[in-house]
Amino acid sequence: MSFNSFSAKQSTVEREIVMTGIGVHSGSPVSLIIHPAEANTGYNFYVQGNGNTGHVPGDFRAVSNVMLCTVLSGASGAAVATVEHLLAALRGLGVDNADIEIDSPEIPIMDGSAEPFVDAIEEAGLRELDDPRRFIKVLRPVKVQDGDAYGEIFPYNGFRLDIEIDFKSPLIGRQRFDVEVTPRSFKSKLCRARTFGFMKDVKQLWAAGRALGSSLENTVALGDDHILNPEGLRFSDEFVRHKTLDAVGDLALAGAPILGYYRSSKGGHRLNSAMLHALYANKDAWTIVEHNERPHVHDISPRADFGMAFATPNFAPEVA
Repeated sequence: MSFNSFSAKQSTVEREIVMTGIGVHSGSPVSLIIHPAEANTGYNFYVQGNGNTGHVPGDFRAVSNVMLCTVLSGASGAAVATVEHLLAALRGLGVDNADIEIDSPEIPIMDGSAEPFVDAIEEAGLRELDDPRRFIKVLRPVKVQDGDAYGEIFPYNGFRLDIEIDFKSPLIGRQRFDVEVTPRSFKSKLCRARTFGFMKDVKQLWAAGRALGSSLENTVALGDDHILNPEGLRFSDEFVRHKTLDAVGDLALAGAPILGYYRSSKGGHRLNSAMLHALYANKDAWTIVEHNERPHVHDISPRADFGMAFATPNFAPEVA
């Protein structure tokens, strides 16, 4: 998808969207409302209930935890978790601005994918706003690396993701998915891919108060040698497609659509967040352009290392 294929104007949802479900980690019921929002406001969460009340910005600088999911925290102390699938649906469909009201500290998991959010957004429709769409245009390569896990972003006249995972489990192994992200490709290739987990880890997660709402209805469960879900997989490579879906959601926290080619290996929420921090820290590596500013982006081979800014995050790579 080239720059000129993007809609010229910003958008929001046409009307309010009401959704209910459970939190995959809390196991508690959740209700959320996606409200239309004004141009240039981005994504904003408004959390209420149980002493967890306040505004939480949908911004990478608000990321406070990346263990198993992406958690955002606001200045008031309010927090909201598992935001990545909803944000992926918004960004994947080209929704630039939305206010999300929620009565729980966790976005509902729905079926473990972004498809229920996509269906709800499409049913509501999109409203074009008056302001031109703005983009974060990558000007030169930037890389984050820790051991054999890395993420890197390159100039590119569109939004392309190239994600590789490598698990010891024979049910997953090494998988790679390379996609030009457009509303059409997001719907057909990414949004249905579900989150996954290993049965061997369940007791440990439960003991830690995590995955209390996880079930075969919202998670692909892996045993030692077989998939436990009776219906099997939605894609033969559903695991890497879901990691790609997660990357769309995590990168949606950049503040605007990205014009760039992002590649990662053995990464996840942690590395995706570090990539945005590294990109913004290298101020000569990006700029903001509006749709009416015709960009001159020259694709750089992802194998080229010249001129690349490196940042080594102080964390262990997320590989599960």
